[in-house]
Amino acid sequence: MAEIVQVLEVPGAPYGVTVGPDGALWFTLVTQGVIGRYGDGVVETYPLEQSDGQPTVIVTGADKALWFTEFHGGRLGRISTEGTVTSLVMEGPYGACVGSDGALWFTELQAGRVGRLAGDGSVARVEIDGMPSMITPGPDGALWLTVNQGNAIARVDTDLALRVHPLPTPAAGPVGITAGPDDALWFTEIGAGAIGRIDLDGNVTEFALPNTEARPHAIVAGPDGALWFTEWASCRLGRITTDGTITHLDLPGAEPHGLTVDAAGFLWVAMESGALVQVSL
Repeated sequence: MAEIVQVLEVPGAPYGVTVGPDGALWFTLVTQGVIGRYGDGVVETYPLEQSDGQPTVIVTGADKALWFTEFHGGRLGRISTEGTVTSLVMEGPYGACVGSDGALWFTELQAGRVGRLAGDGSVARVEIDGMPSMITPGPDGALWLTVNQGNAIARVDTDLALRVHPLPTPAAGPVGITAGPDDALWFTEIGAGAIGRIDLDGNVTEFALPNTEARPHAIVAGPDGALWFTEWASCRLGRITTDGTITHLDLPGAEPHGLTVDAAGFLWVAMESGALVQVSL
């Protein structure tokens, strides 16, 4: 049974969180325009050039640095494990991940594009209508992403070939997405209050939450073979098995967003109310 291990207060409003190449937790402080690091019992912060840039998603890149999106500031940022920050100008970047090709893939939500940043610094893009949001590598080597206002899940090959799969529920508003343990992609439907599953052929299954007003946001695969997700409105951590069984854990604070699993198998949840919550699974 999942239990809260600790509530780590941080100086700001954490939104995205990931495990860095140094084994520490790295997170975005969206309201403050700051990147945070938690390791060896110490919280450190690194202010960005633009305090109102709204850093959101953060991931570890193939170059062993941390990459993050500044949605409002219009930049794709990079921070080394020593704290050196650089950035590239983009148009409203939001989601980010490393693809099977080692490139950094990102979404430009308002511009309606998915981008690929190669190791040599070149950028290629494909247009996708409907506010592309979160993006993740799939078990087939392609990139899979949620199209929030397009009410769809999209698949992009590493050569930028695009396929779009509409969702059966109108205004479902997909946001978070992750590869599951069953060779499928799992995603949240923030508008419909449901968790979705799409297989590699594009077949979609939807699982309604007990509270359809819960506003599910981010989702990750856990070491227990289940999927874990945050419920922004109900302030709960959800768990769904691959057969659709759903359970919950109440979280302290408010507005849970990003979550990640550390090397020891603990889940960490970013609470925008000012904390990182560690959960044993």
